[in-house]
Amino acid sequence: MKNGLFIILCAGGAILSFNVAATAALIPSIASEFTLSQFTAGKLIWLYMLPYGISALFYGPLIRSFGAKRIESACLLIFSLANLSAAFCYSFDQLCISRLLAGISGASITPLAIIMVSRSVSRNKRGKYIGLFFSVTFVSSLAGLFLSGILPWRAIFLIPAAAGFTLLVPLFLYLPEGSLRREKFRMEYFSVLKYRRVSGICVYIIGVSLLYHGVQQWLGVYFSSVLHLHQLEISALMTLGGLSGIPGEAAGGRFADHAGRRRAADSGALLMAVGLFLLALSPGTAFLSVSMLIWGFGWAFNHAGVSTLLADLPPSVLNEVAGLNSSLRFLSGGAGVLAGNLLLSRSFAAGFIFFGIALLIFIFMSYKLLQEKKTLAIHL
Repeated sequence: MKNGLFIILCAGGAILSFNVAATAALIPSIASEFTLSQFTAGKLIWLYMLPYGISALFYGPLIRSFGAKRIESACLLIFSLANLSAAFCYSFDQLCISRLLAGISGASITPLAIIMVSRSVSRNKRGKYIGLFFSVTFVSSLAGLFLSGILPWRAIFLIPAAAGFTLLVPLFLYLPEGSLRREKFRMEYFSVLKYRRVSGICVYIIGVSLLYHGVQQWLGVYFSSVLHLHQLEISALMTLGGLSGIPGEAAGGRFADHAGRRRAADSGALLMAVGLFLLALSPGTAFLSVSMLIWGFGWAFNHAGVSTLLADLPPSVLNEVAGLNSSLRFLSGGAGVLAGNLLLSRSFAAGFIFFGIALLIFIFMSYKLLQEKKTLAIHL
């Protein structure tokens, strides 16, 4: 893969990720400005995640039919406009609509990155590139979280809008069109899911993403309503989770190349469970910081292992699976936010323990779900 193309992909991932995690940290501030309860303002999270998850199903097939340049340029333009609207919104309803549009348009970049890495990089190096791509997204997420404790919340939406408009020109100039032979638009998801290996990976993604987002997106509320921390402290703690994700993605990708994709995924899930059990103790700030570092590192390590496994799948299913990956992560993540609302609004400690035990169950299930083979003969 050419360095310039990889930089463009990473820049797109960074713009996409800048305010996803920061939005969760900003829920208390947004709720205060619009005079809402924090759990009501929390719908901004799933209003982004659910449309993202549904839209991601279309981008793999659309890229195959219309080319990456055309699709990604249109999506980046809409994503930038949506963030600009959020930055200058005059009502909570407008902010909700802006986040919905951002979710629909932002869903294109991760499937594109996985497709491009799979097509351009040899199998024994894919983990490295996948890990680096997601490390960049974690750096951006970290920057957004850090700045959310310093800047007005509207600036957290203005920054990716400006960066998105700036990236439009190099993206249009240097992103390859792909195959000159355009195929008729088709979505082969039902055919792809008939294969046990693919369906097993999808079940695993659904479960782990639901458990992660069921906790992650309510941590800001936990720190505010239970631990009574201020916005700067909330943003700092959530920044630690993002900070640990940077080496977590890179280390997870390299570990997946050398020790296996499933082992990387299992190791990450185990660390996530440990982080949750520590959070359930309601520790002091210093110990709480350790919990967040373990939680964030484990999620990133798991994410890199599973994403590299997806990049190993054959071209006949790659576009559909790349779309399924993003779709299922965000759809199940949105469902996790709703489940987290039901559980954590009653007891954060009990909810953390429940989600941690569920993660351990998925480690035992991974042998059957994450079938790791070097080749897979699939013909559609």
